[in-house]
Amino acid sequence: MKSQDIRNQFLKFFKSKSHSIVSSAPMVIKDDPTLMFTNAGMNQFKEFFLGNSEPKNSRVTDTQKCLRVSGKHNDLEEVGHDTYHHTMFEMLGNWSFGDYFKKEAIHWAWELLTEVYKINPENLYVSVFEGSKDNDRLELDTEALELWKAIVPEERIIYGNKKDNFWEMGDQGPCGPCSEIHIDIRSDEEKSKISGRELVNADHPQVVEIWNLVFMQYNRKADGSLEDLPAKHIDTGMGFERLCMVLQGKQSNYETDVFTPLLREIETVTNKKYDTSEKANIAFRVIADHVRAVAFSIADGQLPSNTGAGYVIRRILRRAIRYGFTFLDTKEPFIYKLVETLSRQMGETFPELKSQQQLCENVIREEEISFLRTLDQGLVLLENIIEEADKKKISGKKAFELYDTYGFPIDLTALILRERGYDLDEKEFETELKKQKDRSRAATQVTAGDWTELNSVEKEAFLGYDHLESEVKIAKYRKVENKKQGELFQVVFNKTPF
Repeated sequence: MKSQDIRNQFLKFFKSKSHSIVSSAPMVIKDDPTLMFTNAGMNQFKEFFLGNSEPKNSRVTDTQKCLRVSGKHNDLEEVGHDTYHHTMFEMLGNWSFGDYFKKEAIHWAWELLTEVYKINPENLYVSVFEGSKDNDRLELDTEALELWKAIVPEERIIYGNKKDNFWEMGDQGPCGPCSEIHIDIRSDEEKSKISGRELVNADHPQVVEIWNLVFMQYNRKADGSLEDLPAKHIDTGMGFERLCMVLQGKQSNYETDVFTPLLREIETVTNKKYDTSEKANIAFRVIADHVRAVAFSIADGQLPSNTGAGYVIRRILRRAIRYGFTFLDTKEPFIYKLVETLSRQMGETFPELKSQQQLCENVIREEEISFLRTLDQGLVLLENIIEEADKKKISGKKAFELYDTYGFPIDLTALILRERGYDLDEKEFETELKKQKDRSRAATQVTAGDWTELNSVEKEAFLGYDHLESEVKIAKYRKVENKKQGELFQVVFNKTPF
């Protein structure tokens, strides 16, 4: 089954259950101070959960483009090194805003997976929230437990802790207990050696979470306390790429038709082959993943920059450029050439990719040109630092010089050092960074003297609308100093055309 069909079948199923199909929200968030990017399908429905606004339909379904590279949900370092984490991914979901609750959510999830997608129930495990004894004092989710007991054998039910089975969007906002559905796609021989139950949430590449059913009951307040939401809601999220892996009989997300067109195009533009070495494979996966994240972000209006969300996007793109430079020997811009393939592949579902394709290509190409110059010089300097090191821990002071003088990103320095078996003295780096910030603040600090009045003036006049020059008197002046510019004077005139 093609990925396009898998996506459409999900939406069609929930439409048959009286859900309205809605469009994906932008991946870049501009009006929520608690989030930079959409990191889950429920973000666009946050106000419905809080009871601040009314939805047009109490049941909706969609596929939401998400990005997880910062804050609580951060998968960046795993991307490329494993086969099932991504920066940008699609989240298939269905929601109930004060309508149905746990019974329908659980039964429909099981129906879709086992009857529509025909997944073998013997490969599935489910989890329930076991409760917590911390400040929240939450009880075992007995309602979900009893519902699952009526569907699956009890040995396939796992009791999960707060980390795995209590979902929170961020430090604040709607939250609640959840039931995860996990799938074991290992061979029969591997299953006979160790039960899939023991590998759930153990980072096994073939025993993965496929769907999370969140039962929204609470709101996490700024002080950390929980309060009941005005109504109970359902928020589910199923990883589209993982679902494709399962239904297409693959052992990796990157083997599905979600990624294979991009991998083939990378082979074409780099003249390298996928699956020749592990380091090259990681580079291929990183680039295929990261171009999706960057292109979707640009299409949603977020350009790479040095601050905030723009810096996150720049960091992702630079990570991809560096993997191509080091492991695929690409010294010229090439990532921008992948945008056409991505647009052709996903533009029907996400039309913004087609409409903004030229912008995405132009921005990515300019970023590549700029960073490749920095990268070429920085890698040579970093290599010198490594060669001069007399131990496996690299000086944070030297890493700071590389960052401050040559603009070489510190997270890239740390990544390369880890690959080479070295540690970075991050504490020393932070100390040097603080010193530089203090110096910068001191350099721009202005010391002003008292005003010296020369002529008494009741009101200064602006003449610029009518005159370009004028005879003026100095009303007053004062001396100002700062370390960067030295001694200056501020002067006030009785009238001025400026």
